[in-house]
Amino acid sequence: MKKVLKLMVVAVCVLAMTACFVGCGDNSTDGKVLNIGTNAEFPPFEYIDSEAGVVGEFAGIDIEIGKAIADSIEAEAVINNMDFDSLLIALSNDQVDCVIAGMTITPERLEEVDFSKPYYKATQVMIVSNDSDIAKAADIADKQIGVIDGYTGQTCVEDLGYEYNGYKKGADAVLDLANGKLDVVVIDSSTAEKFIGENEGLKIVEDSEVFASEEYGIAVKKGNTELLDAINAKIDAMLEDGSINTICEKYEDQ
Repeated sequence: MKKVLKLMVVAVCVLAMTACFVGCGDNSTDGKVLNIGTNAEFPPFEYIDSEAGVVGEFAGIDIEIGKAIADSIEAEAVINNMDFDSLLIALSNDQVDCVIAGMTITPERLEEVDFSKPYYKATQVMIVSNDSDIAKAADIADKQIGVIDGYTGQTCVEDLGYEYNGYKKGADAVLDLANGKLDVVVIDSSTAEKFIGENEGLKIVEDSEVFASEEYGIAVKKGNTELLDAINAKIDAMLEDGSINTICEKYEDQ
């Protein structure tokens, strides 16, 4: 009987120790895995590069920041790639621990999730062909507009009251623009720079009166203060030592 009891105690201890090494999906920061949700269709922030991947096949500004955060809490960064408009749903369902996806901090999103301190400032711009007569946002009212589902560009176009064509991937929208199926794509500035660098015959048009600056943050499930505090601490450190700026320059200059 004593041997059986000892075996039961050992089994319980083993289970307890195993539980300690479960990933951060239980809203703690002492696990071995940090599950990061992203949409790897948003260069230079997140994209797939099988040769130069930072975490598996994934590379980009957000991926490097995510890995640095995981390292700071002694966890392994695991990237969960999904459609942008599914990310916050996955977060609320505990499928991921945080979302790092060039996500703009907005009042609407703050009702659903908690955001870290901002780590990047951007704005919306318009990608058009070099011979386009579009010079400001008002000029796209009767044009074929492309936006990416869930991105801030979609919200901006909706706020303007214009009809649009929704895409899952920015690259697909830009391809249709290059092929004459669209007149304009509304998207974040850094990503626009990346796309025009990869596609001849395109240019960027800005309208600062309509498209105000915006700030990117890392989303966590509401109430997950432990993880949020750890993320904010690392962001503060990376902003202070200049490493976020270094990472941004690395990818924006490619």
